[in-house]
Amino acid sequence: MKDNTFKTMAMRFDIISLFPESLTPYFGVSILKRAQEKNFITIVTHQLRDFAHDKHKTVDDTPYGGGAGMVLKVEPIAEALETVCNDQITSNEEPSADRKNLKTRRILFSAKGKIITQEDIQRLADYDHLIMVCGRYEGVDERVAAHLVDEELSIGAYVLTGGEIPALVVVDAVARLIPGVLGNSESAKTESHTIVGTLEYPQYTKPEEWQGMRVPDVLLSGHHGEIEKWRAALLKTT
Repeated sequence: MKDNTFKTMAMRFDIISLFPESLTPYFGVSILKRAQEKNFITIVTHQLRDFAHDKHKTVDDTPYGGGAGMVLKVEPIAEALETVCNDQITSNEEPSADRKNLKTRRILFSAKGKIITQEDIQRLADYDHLIMVCGRYEGVDERVAAHLVDEELSIGAYVLTGGEIPALVVVDAVARLIPGVLGNSESAKTESHTIVGTLEYPQYTKPEEWQGMRVPDVLLSGHHGEIEKWRAALLKTT
């Protein structure tokens, strides 16, 4: 997990999308909302069409070689990435020389990307600035993946309408590893997948009994050593 050197600076997430309005509601509630209010993280969305300069703000075209669907063009994505990379200071931050040295990672979400694991999330949490490009339609001009981003990622072996849901997943999963985001820092240390291939032990809360089903006696014993043994025995491996 990262040791955030820039304690007064938020880790920044920039998301380039054709539908940024689809992302805003999720970022405005619960843990992510509080994390932004407390300046642990900054989330900025960008409308890809703002970087297209023709009359119709065109960002896609038909694929060379034929085939169904439309492909996102390289030019607007390239301009969006360049603009975001050169504008790392948000409106609520004071300019700082440290911002010039931020560790940045550029990500493209697509169906053919590497499937993300918790190891990847922990690795990405080591960065100060994540820039994410959300694919759409039939795909993205391959020159984006080959030359403009650092890696191509996916959240599963299935096809989504676009990269917005993967962007939500990455922001959510990475943000909770940022110091201060979770109320209890131990929460992120004992979860499923924190140790590779391991799933968390079962959890219970009140009432002690519900419809004849009881909480295991060991959890009610107050004997922390025995509780730890019980939990360790029930850790699952994948």
